[in-house]
Amino acid sequence: MNYTWWINNKDGDGLNVFEGGFLGLDNISVFDRSMRLPDGYKLKQSDASGWMAMFAMNMTVMALELAVQDPDYEDTAIQTYEQFLNIANSVTGHAATGVSLWDADDGFFKDLLVEPNGTHHRVDVYSWVGLIPLFACEVVDQRLLEQVPRFRKLLESHAGGVFHGNFICACPAHENDRGEHLLSLVDHTMLPAIVRRLFDEREFLSPHGIRSVSRIHAERRDLDFLPGIGEALIEYVPGKSNSGLFGGNSNWRGSVWLPTNYVLILALEKFNRFLGDGYTVLAPSLAEGELTLREVVDSLARRMANLYRPDTTGKIPAFIPSSPWQPDPHWRGHLQFFEYFHSDNGFGLGAAHQTGWTGLLANLVMRCHGQDIAGFEIGKEGNVKPRREQRGGKHEHYDS
Repeated sequence: MNYTWWINNKDGDGLNVFEGGFLGLDNISVFDRSMRLPDGYKLKQSDASGWMAMFAMNMTVMALELAVQDPDYEDTAIQTYEQFLNIANSVTGHAATGVSLWDADDGFFKDLLVEPNGTHHRVDVYSWVGLIPLFACEVVDQRLLEQVPRFRKLLESHAGGVFHGNFICACPAHENDRGEHLLSLVDHTMLPAIVRRLFDEREFLSPHGIRSVSRIHAERRDLDFLPGIGEALIEYVPGKSNSGLFGGNSNWRGSVWLPTNYVLILALEKFNRFLGDGYTVLAPSLAEGELTLREVVDSLARRMANLYRPDTTGKIPAFIPSSPWQPDPHWRGHLQFFEYFHSDNGFGLGAAHQTGWTGLLANLVMRCHGQDIAGFEIGKEGNVKPRREQRGGKHEHYDS
């Protein structure tokens, strides 16, 4: 997908390449998004737009890093950040439809189907489609801003997250106590609603990571009739696909994928870095009260690392019981990485060895065990148990 072409291709209807096309995650909607819709119908994609907003943020920070040594890169940083602003403007509906992809009533990002007459319909799917906009998040410190006065002025010109008179993103001009700036599609007021869904075991949180489709779709399958599409169905499938639809690969239907989980962890860590431990959220399946983002991130990392940690019976969740990697001493120490994992029992599925991204588990193990995070402990099942002396014992029943 050509990023520059997308940014510059306008036909009077805003930035709109992401009205369709195969993203690699397209199987988590109600139909095959690589297929063309009827003439005049448009699909505004939340995940594709969020992914490109993330890409623009990544490019901005890389340019700022290079500008520390070579000020000429300030122009690139300005260009890519302005591209981020244009993407955010489109996501919030100001470029064309007038309707944001953020459903404020539901606290979630959703695809938007637009009919030829302009009538719009939200696609009420709870999946990575609505989580990926979280990835468009970077923290910029004073070191990166020292050599880029025009870029700093650009941030100030969009104080309050305002672009062309409309609120579109987190305030880039605001500084935390360390003088850092948050550049993000999602702001601190939107984050709690997303996190409540993420860390609810009735929805996204599984014992082994974040599901690619919320578990609520095990019951809520019928999304009624969508013009141009027909009867819209979404199904939660925790393991291998039960369908050959969607390009022959329908595995993004509920299983746990390492790459998206890992990028989610990085994003939440950035929010925690900027907002600090004074910013807390509700995570209903982890603790009764509010937790810091540092706490929920560590708990998620622990659940994923536990895929290869022997459980109380000595079994490794990632391997089926009959696997030679379970009891055989000649195989037991030679771990096999899988492409994705069954979200209910943790079994490894898909291609193996898939070290390209499942090898990120090594990084998660370091995050779990390579640093001392004060104020809470992690149980074996990945549940947070705040220390009584620091939390006054208010969560003391949450032992694991």
